[in-house]
Amino acid sequence: MTDTPAPASGRALSAFRRLLLPGAMTLVMLVILIGLGIWQVERLFWKEGILQAIDRAERSAPVPLVLGPTPFATDTVPANGPVMPSPFTKVAVTGRFRPDLAALFGAEVRPTPSGVQMGAQLIMPLVRDGAPPLLVDRGWVPLSRSQPIATPPGEVTVEGYVHPADHPGPFSARDDPAMRRFYTLDPGAIGNALGLKPVEPFTLIALGKQPPDLFPDPARRLPRPPNDHFSYAVTWFGLAVALVVIFGIWAGKTLRPQ
Repeated sequence: MTDTPAPASGRALSAFRRLLLPGAMTLVMLVILIGLGIWQVERLFWKEGILQAIDRAERSAPVPLVLGPTPFATDTVPANGPVMPSPFTKVAVTGRFRPDLAALFGAEVRPTPSGVQMGAQLIMPLVRDGAPPLLVDRGWVPLSRSQPIATPPGEVTVEGYVHPADHPGPFSARDDPAMRRFYTLDPGAIGNALGLKPVEPFTLIALGKQPPDLFPDPARRLPRPPNDHFSYAVTWFGLAVALVVIFGIWAGKTLRPQ
């Protein structure tokens, strides 16, 4: 006896059945991957709009630091406190520095004219009439220096951006209030250690150019959120293409006559 080959229609039906479940699963995954890619493209345009707004704010004059309803974007609303300005807005505030209550935050190594040195951010209270003291991060200073850091006398106007309070985590370095060394930028904890109650619930990060005497070295630009959405979109769309190619190769081998 000889084997009778299956009719072409039967072979086609059998191949269709073998492709049905894998094809449906591939289609579902393809829709998910394309959807994720489109979502990242939408977020890319949204993030670029934010970055353009930050660029405009950086080129513009600062707005007065006003607590409560503000004419600029806000993104932190305490449950029982004032509205805080967005960290991506350049603001200005006027007051008098208290160099006698200066503290240091963090630890960072930087190159200096005298060599690479360990340093930290200089935190100094700014006293204002009719408002709580505001902690200002004036910039990086070396821990070892031959002369004290100069502080502008009298009333000064400081430009910068607000930094919401940080809170220590399980692996955070421990603050040393007695030595005024802090490793978490928490205005409440720093203010308590300096004998200032209450203080504003955020820190002002000073913006400016490096002064002639080099220190403190302030921040140069407003902070910017990361923008990795293009690479994410390429990843998702690339996975979608790879999925189609792999399924096509597998389906071709499955449908090939034995």
